[in-house]
Amino acid sequence: MRKHLLLLFTMTGCVTLGMAQDKTIQNLQTEGSRAIKKDAADTTKKTWKKGGLFSLNLSQAALSNWSAGGDNFSMAITAYTNMFAFYKKGKHSWDNTLDINFGYVNTTSLGARKNDDRVDYLSKYGYELNEKLNLAGLFNFRTQMLRGYTYDGTERTFASTFLAPAYVTLSLGLDYHPVKNLSIFVSPVSSRWVIVKDDSLSARGMYGVDTGRHSKNEMGAYATINYTAKINDNVSYKGRMDLFSNYKHNPQNVDLYMTNLFAVKISRVLSATWSLDLIYDDDTKLFGPDKNSAGLQLKSVVGAGLLVKF
Repeated sequence: MRKHLLLLFTMTGCVTLGMAQDKTIQNLQTEGSRAIKKDAADTTKKTWKKGGLFSLNLSQAALSNWSAGGDNFSMAITAYTNMFAFYKKGKHSWDNTLDINFGYVNTTSLGARKNDDRVDYLSKYGYELNEKLNLAGLFNFRTQMLRGYTYDGTERTFASTFLAPAYVTLSLGLDYHPVKNLSIFVSPVSSRWVIVKDDSLSARGMYGVDTGRHSKNEMGAYATINYTAKINDNVSYKGRMDLFSNYKHNPQNVDLYMTNLFAVKISRVLSATWSLDLIYDDDTKLFGPDKNSAGLQLKSVVGAGLLVKF
């Protein structure tokens, strides 16, 4: 009888232990597959926000025995890259953006030439005075990558290359944010360096730098306005306008640098883009009948192709 009772207790214990183990395993499986959710009480914000976008547009045409005429071959490539890194912690902020544009055209009649080339880095540190106003310091560097030429028919004239010209701006001022995605930075005293590193361009006294010299410093008032907008689900806009008045020479002639980019989303990775750039620099005298006058420079590029955000 005792043997039978002992056997019964042993079997009951094994079954109970097995059921407990099954329950433990089930709990472990449930915990392991459970989605992790942020605690509602945790209001920690990211210190850094990073990202960007890349756009590539390509067009090509070929003609053979085409009675209407035209270039036998033409190809155009335009590429645009924007990268950003924004830091925010307490009253301190640090915004960094890098824009790189490049365009290339090759035709039978005109040959190969670039139609867009820009490297633009902007860094701005801010200390919050109130919700809409920062005390800020700004650094801006702008140049191009490859050799550029101006064209008069089939004649071409060397006009630019890397660091010729280049513009470096240092400013201390106030940064105002009246609404989301709009920044208005104003500095009454800024320092700007115009660099012409190439010897042949320096010898011609290009871009306001004295003949034979490679740089020039300017002191003046500076303002930059940056704005981004999502017009609707498929259309976005990014724009910037810089204004600079040189206290040392013709302060009434304000230099203008403005970029505009519209992007229309066609699908997840396809889009159409339109960029419109305007520049007026009183020291860039390449225009007019005698090629010795300043003028408003305008560049418009329309394309369709790949657009990737990262």
